[in-house]
Amino acid sequence: MTTTAVRTRGEATAERVPGAWGLGLHRGVLETRQFFRQRDQVVFTFAFPVVFLFLFASIFHDDVRGSGVTASQLYVPAMMASGIMSTSFQSLGISIAVERDEKVLRRLRGTPMPPAAYFLGKIWLVLFTGIVETAILLFVGTAFYGVDLPSDGGRWFDFAWIFVLGLTGCSLLGIAISSVPKSAKSASSVVVLPFLILQFISGVYISIDTIPGWMLNIGALFPLKWLGQGPRGLVLPASGGVVEGAGRW
Repeated sequence: MTTTAVRTRGEATAERVPGAWGLGLHRGVLETRQFFRQRDQVVFTFAFPVVFLFLFASIFHDDVRGSGVTASQLYVPAMMASGIMSTSFQSLGISIAVERDEKVLRRLRGTPMPPAAYFLGKIWLVLFTGIVETAILLFVGTAFYGVDLPSDGGRWFDFAWIFVLGLTGCSLLGIAISSVPKSAKSASSVVVLPFLILQFISGVYISIDTIPGWMLNIGALFPLKWLGQGPRGLVLPASGGVVEGAGRW
């Protein structure tokens, strides 16, 4: 076989090797399959924000400052934001740290798969679970708490880019914080604490108009506050904007 023939065959083989995007998609399918094989994880992941929505909506259900919006309705987009950050920031922060401690990342480093494909696979999983969880909360909000879905395409478009941008920001933060835990045992504690704090200072558990200004300023540096405020302005009437710091959505 001539040198030219060998080179031609090598080039053809290289062309058939998928790039980072293609490998990332395949990795995302694998990550999704592994996620749904763990039934207890699936149940608790999707049930967590729904249960919290039920609890808060049962305790706080009065009209908020004469806005025509009930507290239970405010908690629907708040739990949507919390659910999105839970499936991205918390999930990635813990899972990547665990896989690093279990030497999964070291084994993957010895394969031809580029590191970008690994993280793209995680992002695909986060995108899928985030969409499912948001759909569940929208259904619960419309069926039980009187939340009206947007009726025009423009508002759905706004909802989509807020969702994608917020999910991206939370995912990048999750990847970043995954380097902090020293072991798999400490990963949950390290990641859950800042997530819990952000939920309190970003208007998830407490109405935004009762949070001190300096806390709001800190919360505004992170995606969770905007993930809550954006959907509030899309699924709730304009009269409810009085609870925001600027008096409007």
